[in-house]
Amino acid sequence: MKPYEAFVSKFGGRKIAFNQEYIVEKNNRFYFLNPRLKKMPINFYYAGLYLGKTKNGVFFPSFNLLNFLVEAADNKVVVNGKAAWLFVCGRDVFHRGLLRVMGSKQKGNATLVLNEFGECLGFGKIIDDLDEAENKVAIQNVLDVGDFLRRERNR
Repeated sequence: MKPYEAFVSKFGGRKIAFNQEYIVEKNNRFYFLNPRLKKMPINFYYAGLYLGKTKNGVFFPSFNLLNFLVEAADNKVVVNGKAAWLFVCGRDVFHRGLLRVMGSKQKGNATLVLNEFGECLGFGKIIDDLDEAENKVAIQNVLDVGDFLRRERNR
């Protein structure tokens, strides 16, 4: 199983079938190319749709791939505006920020985090029972859309 396929399977739901003929790996980075791009020379810096990269055996998804998952994945949560803002700032999601939980609620599973408009903000790991209404962290932030900006600021 390819690293991106193993990552996608963590979220449950219907399987996203990537036509392997159009997936190109270059320098541990995976790209989804349309048929016309596929015919071009493989010597490129960036082409097609970037899916993510592997580093030390761990797959790091792109937000393109996460956005693909929104429709197909079972495991996802919708958070309120305040929780969405805090999540984008790198914070975890508390129970009180959850508006809707879909799919698995099992501790240790991965889940997409969506705002009220259905936009993918990133993903996290369920660290507490999502049915409880306690005032503690429910989902640990693993990757959020604000990560890029925080990395740029620290340069």
